Amino acid sequence: MMNKVEICGVNTSKLPLLSSEQMEALFVRIKQGDKAAREEFIEGNLRLVLSVIQRFGNRGENADDLFQVGCIGLIKAIDNFDVTQNVKFSTYAVPMIIGEIRRYLRDNNPIRVSRSLKDTAYKALQARDKLIGQEAREPTITDIARELNMSKEDVVMALDAIQEPISLFESVYHDGGDAIYVMDQVSDEKNSDEKWLESIAINEAMSKLSEREKKIVDLRFFQGRTQMEVAEEIGISQAQVSRLEKSALKHMQKYV
Repeated sequence: MMNKVEICGVNTSKLPLLSSEQMEALFVRIKQGDKAAREEFIEGNLRLVLSVIQRFGNRGENADDLFQVGCIGLIKAIDNFDVTQNVKFSTYAVPMIIGEIRRYLRDNNPIRVSRSLKDTAYKALQARDKLIGQEAREPTITDIARELNMSKEDVVMALDAIQEPISLFESVYHDGGDAIYVMDQVSDEKNSDEKWLESIAINEAMSKLSEREKKIVDLRFFQGRTQMEVAEEIGISQAQVSRLEKSALKHMQKYV
């Protein structure tokens, strides 16, 4: 979807590209209320929106929707840009576009977050900014909780709730060669060498048991049955199941 030529009826292969001088001249006219200059400036920066939405291409979102939301961010950037500051427009606009898209994704997230949690999270972020200004350092969760007169657990829960889920296939590093994805940095505890060796040891220990003991261990610990259920299936008493289970586990300990 992100590689298609036409998005929202716009032929992206024919989008204009403005020079710095053209943008400066257009901004003078925009500040004077020239709507035609504003439209020309927007069209001349649509490539910027396209470059930003590429970052969100693995979210499964419709490219047309993201492009429209990104254009809203672009327009907000144009309306709020201060030409007297020594900052390139693209440097100012990109975070605005990203922020608009992130708000859209958060508000349309299938994982719904309650309004109270959102309010708490935004208060925590405001408290964090306030503390940074006062103390010139990154505040801890304890500092933020104390500032809000709340428990640390509530602050953590609220901040976690507004975090955007990311794809395991989202690129975290790219140096021109093979990209490194999130999934490459996630450990697999189920398939570690220790788990593999433990599995071999358990299989080896199981092979030393009698057929009845194997059946009991399998039903109890691999299928999650109760002793009563095992007793009914095998046709013996629960007391016998308990005795055979203990004997089997004791025997297996020699090999695990």
